[in-house]
Amino acid sequence: MTDPASSSSPSILTLPDAPGSALSIRAKALLFHDPQSAGLLEQVERVARSDASVLLIGETGTGKELIARHLHKKSGRRGPFLAVNCGAFSESLIDAELFGHETGAFTGAQQARAGWFEAANGGTLFLDEIGDLPQPLQVKLLRVLQERTVVRLGSRKSIPLDVRLVAATNIDLRQAVEAQHFRADLYYRLSVATLALPPLRERTGDILPLARHFIGVYGARLGNDDTVLAPDAEHALLGYAWPGNIRELENVIHFALIVSRDGLIHARDLKLIPVLSPRAAAAGAVPPAPTPAPPAERSAVERLADLFGTLLGQRAPQLFELVEAALVRAAFSHTGENQVHSARALGITRNTMRTLLKRHGLLPNASPEPYGGGDESHALRKERHAQCVVPSVQADS
Repeated sequence: MTDPASSSSPSILTLPDAPGSALSIRAKALLFHDPQSAGLLEQVERVARSDASVLLIGETGTGKELIARHLHKKSGRRGPFLAVNCGAFSESLIDAELFGHETGAFTGAQQARAGWFEAANGGTLFLDEIGDLPQPLQVKLLRVLQERTVVRLGSRKSIPLDVRLVAATNIDLRQAVEAQHFRADLYYRLSVATLALPPLRERTGDILPLARHFIGVYGARLGNDDTVLAPDAEHALLGYAWPGNIRELENVIHFALIVSRDGLIHARDLKLIPVLSPRAAAAGAVPPAPTPAPPAERSAVERLADLFGTLLGQRAPQLFELVEAALVRAAFSHTGENQVHSARALGITRNTMRTLLKRHGLLPNASPEPYGGGDESHALRKERHAQCVVPSVQADS
């Protein structure tokens, strides 16, 4: 954990380096620039001096483990800090993991083993996702907290403990108590001191400093640690709801550093997913539409089809005649009013081209021919008939 040497209160908390750890597991940095964060830090350091159990409440990715580590550091305890995720073990194993077991206590228990409580003796045990603890284990945990002793699975001997317990949850334990999913007596025992971690969207003063911190961390690894945020990227970061909080911000910055160019991160480099904050969702707000990606280059035929769609929607009169006349004029002009070249450009015969030119009044000293099947020229009718005839093919004998 990093603390400036010049100050008793840190400006940033970071997790110890753990090579190979996944980005998305937990928040890895916590800053205290925003007034809400500064107030939280002050509370943490006051609570740390006591031995009271602490309950940390906050959304996923808000930095609950970082706060738990800082509580341990400021408590003056000389034992270890150990972190356990209650949702990471099966119901059949979590008893032995937390409280230990003796040899032969269950199938596969070939030797005695201390549990997490014993391992944390003299220090702090952090139980994350405490709301996932099965009810039978809640009873045993309550007894451990009350008696300050632990009994291993398969044993009758009590082992004295001196462990500071810090629990964390991203659910409302009071509602879990009302629904009888969590024991009320354990809740009151855990929540002697309750600290609520505000989500990142409610402490916007921390967003840009955190983003710059992650640019420094991942920029050094990628060889572009001089990268900075463009004004449009800063605006996008500050306006985003951050449902994944700090760890989502970390992943967003890491991705942006990979795709950015010329040492500048723009808003288009940020992989932000339009979402609602819980408060906005409760109010029935509609999430903003995602920023459209720059359109790919479209062919001339596709653009022409769009124009046809517009004209059809406007119900232009004699649309076919208008379009045909425009096409004939364009071909005739493009080829320098050469009938042969115009016909070749359109893929028709010279006779058909001449008929079309006469129809639309583009030949000198030729009166326009009326448009319609009955007045159609003999040459044009002959060619259309030829195009409709399917040539017969004789099989080789």
